[in-house]
Amino acid sequence: MFRKASIPWDWLLRVSVVLILKRYGITEGVLAFDESDRARSKSTKRIYKVYKQKHKGSGGYVNGQTIVLLLLVTSSITVPVGFFFYMPDPALKQWDKEDKRLKKSGIAKKDRPIKPERDSAYPTKTEIALGLLKEFKVAHSLIKIKGVLADALYGEKAFMDEAAKESGGSQVISQLRKNQNIEYRGRIRSVESYFNSINKGIDQIIRVRGGKEIKVTVSSARLKVSSHSKKRFVIALKYDGENDYRYLVATDLTWRTQDIIQAYTLRWLIEVFFEDWKL
Repeated sequence: MFRKASIPWDWLLRVSVVLILKRYGITEGVLAFDESDRARSKSTKRIYKVYKQKHKGSGGYVNGQTIVLLLLVTSSITVPVGFFFYMPDPALKQWDKEDKRLKKSGIAKKDRPIKPERDSAYPTKTEIALGLLKEFKVAHSLIKIKGVLADALYGEKAFMDEAAKESGGSQVISQLRKNQNIEYRGRIRSVESYFNSINKGIDQIIRVRGGKEIKVTVSSARLKVSSHSKKRFVIALKYDGENDYRYLVATDLTWRTQDIIQAYTLRWLIEVFFEDWKL
């Protein structure tokens, strides 16, 4: 109904957000990206952008939707300001399935079908996120973006550079996988290896939103990330009680380590939003 009705839903959301920000006197905030799968039923095919997804609860499959969400976190309120339905390109998905089957059968790459071009009707999650960021800037040009937060899915060079540009040079913080390479003193090694052997963490106390103080183990350095072909601010972070580090990566090298960590804690508010929203 929403897709076929003549009501301009996108404009209703945009104008509603403008009104809320004006009423609360909000002039700045941090933008956070994330995506969430919403399981439907195994048989439904007519819901917009529904596709076959793995069901975490049962280990089987179910038809569902994936929504990429943009959340604005401010000192007073947290509000969703944009969303878009993601769906993998069916032609690419079918090609990938067939390519894996042929590869397993021992068929050489030159004898397998060529990978088709991605249909623009099925943008990637990073393309969707950048589109939402551009739309936010157009609709809310007076709002100062203090930072952009996203998880490891968006921790690639193209997204981080473009997000920094579109947000007016704001700090963009994401995550690196532990096996991603960095360059240190002319040697290439994984980010996990570097922080475990060369730059070990120290205990610190940080304050999360709401004033609660928590203990973390932190180490940081300005390192060249191989896949980004440039120097980034890289942080190894482990919360009290955790066994493994997570590795944050940031674009602006002038920030302090603690400021980046404090900013990234705001990203978890999107998980709170998802939990409330799905009720």
